[in-house]
Amino acid sequence: MKPENENFFERVYQVVRLIPEGRVTSYGAVAKYLGAARSARMVGWAMNASHNMEDIPAHRVVNKAGLLTGKHHFDGTNLMQQLLEVEGVQIKDLQIVNLDKHFWDPYIELRAEL
Repeated sequence: MKPENENFFERVYQVVRLIPEGRVTSYGAVAKYLGAARSARMVGWAMNASHNMEDIPAHRVVNKAGLLTGKHHFDGTNLMQQLLEVEGVQIKDLQIVNLDKHFWDPYIELRAEL
């Protein structure tokens, strides 16, 4: 992995650590917040690389439609869904119900911290 990717991944992890319990964000929203709006895929790669990092709540990062697209990267058949449901997020057919209610946009939520 290139050093600039490692730096980007760490910046992704800093944002993802801030997602509150019971809320979700998207790969694209994290990328936009980091000033790399076209890098949603790299955010996904960072989430894939974080599977052994217990302090990274990767289950709270979904695609822009609220689909649990990263579910295959979790141990167990439905672990991503189970983790979200324990936090009060309702899932139907692998998609967040009422995404607007649960969506956490770092660009808005962290703006005061800039």
